[in-house]
Amino acid sequence: MGIIGYAAALEQFDPTELLGYAQLAECHGFGAVMAADHFQPWVPQQGHNAFVWSWMAAMGATTKQMTFGPGVTCPSFRYHPSTVAQAAATQAVMTPGRFWLGLGSGEALNERVVGGVWPEPHVRLAMMQEAIGIIKQLLSGKQVKHDNGKYFTIERVKMWTLPATPPPIYVATAGPITASWCGRELDGIITPGASHEKLKMLLGKFADGARSVGRDPSTMPKLLQLHLSWADTDEEATHNAMTEWPNGGMAFPKQDIRSPEDFAEIAKLVRPENFKNRMLISADLDKHRAQIQSFIDLGFTEIHIHNVGRNQTAFIEQFGRNVIPNLKWQA
Repeated sequence: MGIIGYAAALEQFDPTELLGYAQLAECHGFGAVMAADHFQPWVPQQGHNAFVWSWMAAMGATTKQMTFGPGVTCPSFRYHPSTVAQAAATQAVMTPGRFWLGLGSGEALNERVVGGVWPEPHVRLAMMQEAIGIIKQLLSGKQVKHDNGKYFTIERVKMWTLPATPPPIYVATAGPITASWCGRELDGIITPGASHEKLKMLLGKFADGARSVGRDPSTMPKLLQLHLSWADTDEEATHNAMTEWPNGGMAFPKQDIRSPEDFAEIAKLVRPENFKNRMLISADLDKHRAQIQSFIDLGFTEIHIHNVGRNQTAFIEQFGRNVIPNLKWQA
């Protein structure tokens, strides 16, 4: 049985308000939470940047069974990999069996805040891979010294507060090279909603990577983050997408854009038709159910849904009542 998760947009909501939505989601059949790790919102209208690790600690303590993790933390700029390992270990101790560590190579919007050179994508990937190697070593409980790396240094040290089992590590990617690497080196993959053709390719590369080292990809978590806009009317759903999530209509890579104000200027060019084939905008719950079902049929084991409007209570209640119970998972 797969999981429908609630994508917690900390760049869009007050953290206390969002905590209430996560608790409500658990009561309505959502089985997990993917929490955004943002230092800035995409556009000023979204209006928030609560610290995800504080929020996850509160969420873990005030929900009962939901699995959860950051979607995603970059361990290469704002955070040193040792800090990420320490935070992950502590959260895993406090919520055993519920926490997973979602990592990514970063976006200038969130990581450039510490200054310095913003590297090219292949360099950011290499930095993330080196950082993950350090994190895995620290979470193993072994004494670690990392003084021969290209990007990071660790003095001789070990983690003292560790869970009985290290939390699984998933990496977010939309590219085939990293997807294959995830299959070989990590516990699972995270990817954003895209065309079926692209998602099939990514899942295939992930599976190839897993099989190349003797792993069974059918047993490995495959998480999809899905943005959508649902409201009582199509007009309201469209308005919510245009005002709250115009970045969803931007059909280009966003990793190098540095400020919400820059995104806001680009958003002036976004039109409702720009969301076509990128984000479903509809008041029809069955259309949303069918879209989610199509991603289940591709092989995803968890689908984390973000309704981009402010109408979170109605969304959680309606999807919990009319969408989640009607989904059919692969055996």
